[in-house]
Amino acid sequence: MAYLLQQLANAVPLAALYAALAFGYAVAFGVTKRADITYGAIFAFAGQILLLFTELAYVRFWLVLPAALAVGACASIVYSLAAGLWIGRSIMLPLVNKSPNTVIVAALGIMIVLMETARLAANTRSIWLPPFLNDTVVFWSDGLFKVTLTHIQLINTVLMSAIVAVGTLILRRTAWGRVWRAVTDDPLAAELCGTSADRVFLVAYAAAALVATICGILATFYYGSMDFGAGLMFGLKVLLIAAVGGYSDPLRSAGGAAGLAVVETMWGAYGPFVWRDLVIFSLLVLLLVMSRRERVIL
Repeated sequence: MAYLLQQLANAVPLAALYAALAFGYAVAFGVTKRADITYGAIFAFAGQILLLFTELAYVRFWLVLPAALAVGACASIVYSLAAGLWIGRSIMLPLVNKSPNTVIVAALGIMIVLMETARLAANTRSIWLPPFLNDTVVFWSDGLFKVTLTHIQLINTVLMSAIVAVGTLILRRTAWGRVWRAVTDDPLAAELCGTSADRVFLVAYAAAALVATICGILATFYYGSMDFGAGLMFGLKVLLIAAVGGYSDPLRSAGGAAGLAVVETMWGAYGPFVWRDLVIFSLLVLLLVMSRRERVIL
């Protein structure tokens, strides 16, 4: 029983990460209507920029760790948001009305550029953060076995859940949320009503890039590093996990992604670990095919 509770506890931070990533992706997908692995690349790029500037501030400028982390986080937000805005304005906006294949090829090229930029800047070194906020909080105890989470896991869970909550509130209770919904439903009709669909596109893409950046920073804080190949893995994974709840509603996408995180954690705890990625990706593809088939029938 205690082991099961611990695995459920372990699933909570991962569910919050997947939910926030899926929420941001669905906001961008609403205006692009194209599969875009660039989102995962921005997530990984944000973590890599954080590592680079944190190391610079900590090793060369001799700042204390909290100050170095703050420098790295600020630099990550600036660089990643700038990259997201440039990608949205100069690449995605001109291509969304073209063939879907052009967006896929462009996204693949962008991902390679971001990955290689971070790799060359780091001289192909894996940079690791020192552990911090890793004291445990005990939720339940059964003799010697304790159900725990660390402070960094709890902080990440709260912040990522707040992203989903605040984003949902903005989309459902503000004028911009209504305009975003109008553009996602019919851009031409929104233009005829006086709304700039291009401006809404850029704001939505920038908002998605901001979510990916914050998630990349928080994930790197927890895991301690960010692999140079993580952009492709997370790009594909986010694209698929957002489909679990459907792309039409960011909150549903977040809920489906959170459920998938629980399944992934349970498989890692009770199933053969070597088969985990194969099983999860197969399940994602199956769910995506089934959801598309249902939409065709309707």
